[in-house]
Amino acid sequence: MNYVFDILGPLLAGTAVTLQVFLITLVLAAPLGLCLALLRISRFRLVSSLVNGYIWLMRGTPLMLQMLFIYFALPFVPVIGVRLPDFPSAIVAFVLNYGAYFAEIFRAGIQSIDRGQYEGARVLGMTYPQTMRRIVLPQVVKRILPPLSNETITLVKDTSLIYVLAMNDLLRAARGIVQRDFTTTPFVVAAAFYLLMTLVLTLGFAHLEKKYAVYDE
Repeated sequence: MNYVFDILGPLLAGTAVTLQVFLITLVLAAPLGLCLALLRISRFRLVSSLVNGYIWLMRGTPLMLQMLFIYFALPFVPVIGVRLPDFPSAIVAFVLNYGAYFAEIFRAGIQSIDRGQYEGARVLGMTYPQTMRRIVLPQVVKRILPPLSNETITLVKDTSLIYVLAMNDLLRAARGIVQRDFTTTPFVVAAAFYLLMTLVLTLGFAHLEKKYAVYDE
């Protein structure tokens, strides 16, 4: 037990990095996903096609590969040619990747709303933005909570991929202690940390589903 307390320091420091990546990604990727979803269902075919191609690219290539490209290859891309440190590289990769996944979740939710509700709002004199904000999005939020919950929990676990950029996240901190002390206990503690984070998210989304269940009544 004393050993567990001794290794909590570096593991908690690694957890702080993991949570930073998770929270920043969630805060930025969710609105990006909503914007992409609205562009994806746009009547402008060129815009819709470009967004669809972007989503296909982001979902069709591994997140780890995207991180490595942004960190190592982006500086050599003509015109862009910018070199990002490890943390911003990870954030950019995660936001662009999860923005694409969130976009498809939002798109499916928006398109699941009956077209009659749009027509009814138009009869009442509502503009498209008003219709989306007052009628469509409250129902969409309720419908997308289960897939959004799954994707968010996956995001927590995917943060472990940042080890490829030598960032000292929870998993890298645990692995460093394992290599130093020749014991798997740090992995067990790290697993407990991940389970705790996913438990908090699961309970949080369960509360939101219960809250938004009013739209079924």
